[in-house]
Amino acid sequence: MDRLTGMGVFVAAVDEGSLAAAARRFGLSAAMAGKYVSAIEAELNVRLLQRTTRRLSLTDIGQNYYQRCKQILEAYDEANREAGDAHGAPGGVLRISAPVTFGAMHLGDVLASFVEDNPQVKIEVSLSDRYVDLLEAGVDIAIRIGRLPDSGLIARRLAPCRMVICASPDYLRRHGAPRNPDDLRQAPRLTFSEAVSVGDWTLVDAKRRSHVIDGPSRISANNTQMLLAAALAGAGIVYGPTFVFAEQIALGKLVELLPEYHTSELTIQAVYPSARHMPLKVRRFLEHLVAAFGDDPPWDRIPTRRSASPRRSSDKPKRVKS
Repeated sequence: MDRLTGMGVFVAAVDEGSLAAAARRFGLSAAMAGKYVSAIEAELNVRLLQRTTRRLSLTDIGQNYYQRCKQILEAYDEANREAGDAHGAPGGVLRISAPVTFGAMHLGDVLASFVEDNPQVKIEVSLSDRYVDLLEAGVDIAIRIGRLPDSGLIARRLAPCRMVICASPDYLRRHGAPRNPDDLRQAPRLTFSEAVSVGDWTLVDAKRRSHVIDGPSRISANNTQMLLAAALAGAGIVYGPTFVFAEQIALGKLVELLPEYHTSELTIQAVYPSARHMPLKVRRFLEHLVAAFGDDPPWDRIPTRRSASPRRSSDKPKRVKS
């Protein structure tokens, strides 16, 4: 008997709770479905299922075999889909959800190149810093940053999200540069109100000691682009992702502070409902995102000027990799 069909009948019997239901799925008689499972048991010389007139139950060996069979069948389906997709062209509407600032600053170019390569795909983007229910909202794929709730979604890492502390040269001329984490506690801070730990900044020194900077903020906002504008205007010291602040540091409009301390690093991920039966448009877009970002994303390849105090006109700028 065909082994792959036998494995499919066995998995279906477990999933459906009966051989009769598995038989209907495969267009077989109940007796033939039973023969498929019996043939596997005879070949392996083990019992996989305990059968009664009312129900089926897995033996310990059957439980392990069931999990392996599911993996094999999913891999087989995946291989067939990939082979079928190789010469196909994705089409339809691709619905994407992404954080407001990240989407506004870094998705435009990525989407432009994607639609250029896939002209039959139309894209609808919803930017929000709130997590949406993908199935309820009809979203195909979402980009999320930070810790993910246990939602049953599949996640694919796209890039690191490195954090930086910085302020404008004007602010540093007026208030001086902080020399250590204690100085930050006394400084006017600009904080992101939707952070996992709102108002908390964590720095790690060379001895791996953590320094948590918390307390009141001068400005708190739920949008980091607004905090960027406030920092450029000299309102205070800001802590946020390099994908927002690295370019302004490179231009000298902001100065990175306390670079000898390590900051937290989050992860930028793509999430989607299931790897199985993934539409071609979603698969191609996911591959496009992975290629566009990666462990060394574009915003972290910008040479930055690091300094504990504003640069004097006679100083030569230092170029260092972020």
